[in-house]
Amino acid sequence: MAALRRALGAALVAVRVREGSWSAVNATLISTDAYSESAPSPSSVKYAVANPVLIDNSVDSAATEIKIAPSLLQPRVVVYDGVCHLCHSGVKWVIEADKDKKIKFCCLQSRAAEPYLRVSGLQREHVLRRFLFVEGPGSYHQGSAAVLRVLSYLPQPYSALSALMIIPAPLRDTVYDYVAKWRHEWFGKDDDCLVLNEMELLDRFIDREELMQRTRSRRES
Repeated sequence: MAALRRALGAALVAVRVREGSWSAVNATLISTDAYSESAPSPSSVKYAVANPVLIDNSVDSAATEIKIAPSLLQPRVVVYDGVCHLCHSGVKWVIEADKDKKIKFCCLQSRAAEPYLRVSGLQREHVLRRFLFVEGPGSYHQGSAAVLRVLSYLPQPYSALSALMIIPAPLRDTVYDYVAKWRHEWFGKDDDCLVLNEMELLDRFIDREELMQRTRSRRES
């Protein structure tokens, strides 16, 4: 009976997705109860699917993607281009300034980024152009707005810089987009997430177990 209920639940999700009912799926993934202030448990970052009935290749791709989301989404998560030297330097600066550890991070190249992209309705190429800050249920920002929202969570005097939000977004994003366009040419990029070279930073990353596994694999190869 339990298996039947789970199968019916999966079918309902598929129907809602086919009908374009993104709002229902989005509400499920980013409801307040789905967020946790604490660091994710190992089960939430390994993407182990607790309910094998939901693994059904007959369900369309949109519904299939929903199944790999972890049970808990973290608030205040920065999803960024992990191979970019400029982006990595910015992350290191925020980690150093964020004494209260309010901000968490995730490399765009990790599977752990996928549910955060989905709840924001974004593709990876969108975040390659403008990094993503998922602030909480129904609230996400990109580009210059994401920078300023992250700054707002830092202690003074850094949080005061968030007042720059009064500058019109088109002007702010023009500067942001220009730097983002040339960042790899100006500052360089790596073949893999740069945080792998600084493992002491991983306690602030929601994808740390995935990154650690990647490190172990590289050492064994």
